[in-house]
Amino acid sequence: MKKIKVKGKHFILSLVCLVLGFMIAFSYHLTQIEKQNENLDRSGKQYEKTLVLRNQLIAQEETNRKLQKELHQKQDKVLKNEKDLAKEAQVFLNQAEDTEKYRMFLGKVMVKGKGVKITLSDGDYDPKEVNINNYLVHEHHVFKVVNELYISGAAAVAINGQRLTSHSYIVCNGPVITVDGIQYPAPFVITAIGDSDVLASSINLTGGVKDQLVNDNLVFTLEKVNEMIMNPILGS
Repeated sequence: MKKIKVKGKHFILSLVCLVLGFMIAFSYHLTQIEKQNENLDRSGKQYEKTLVLRNQLIAQEETNRKLQKELHQKQDKVLKNEKDLAKEAQVFLNQAEDTEKYRMFLGKVMVKGKGVKITLSDGDYDPKEVNINNYLVHEHHVFKVVNELYISGAAAVAINGQRLTSHSYIVCNGPVITVDGIQYPAPFVITAIGDSDVLASSINLTGGVKDQLVNDNLVFTLEKVNEMIMNPILGS
C-alpha cells in the first residue's frame, strides 16, 4: 500500500476551499437573517396597516349607525308631515265641497239632474163655499212643499221656473203669490233637483204634505223627471 504525500500546493488548495466554503456559509446565514428581519418588518407594517383599517372600519360603522338613526328620525318626521298634509287636504276637500254646496243653495252655480215636478192648482169653484180663500193656493201651502223638498235632500228648488235661494221670500197677495218680488198666478209649478224616488216618497207619505194639501181642497199633481237644469241666478 502506497502512502500519499500531501504536497504544499494541495494544502493551500484545501485551505482556500475551506475558507471559501466558510464564506459561502456565512453569507447564506446573513442572507437568512436579513430575510427574517425583512419578514418581521413587513409583518409589523402589515399589522399596523390592518390596525389602522380596523379602526377606520369601526369609526365608519359608528358613523353609519348615527346616520341610520338620523334617517329614521327624518323618516318619522316625513311620515308625520304626510299625515298632517293628508288631514289638511281632507279639510280643504271638505271645505271645497261645503263651498260648492253653499254656492248651489245660493243659486250661484248651475245644477243638473233628475228630480220631481209638483203642480199646485186652485180647487174647483164651489158656489156653496162662502169664503173663496178656502180653495185657493196660499203661500203656506207652497212653503210646506218647499220645506219638505229641502228636508228630503233637494239640491235646488224653483217656483214657476224661478230658482230659490237662502234669501228668497214668498208672499201671498190674493190669487197670486209673490216670489222674490215677482208675482205668479196659479197654477204653481214647484220643481226640485234631487233623488226623485226619495223626494216623491217624502211628499206622498200618509198624512204628509200631499194629504194636507188635498184636504185643503187643492189640486195636487206630482211627476218624476229624469233630467232638469236650473241655471244660476243672474247677479247672484
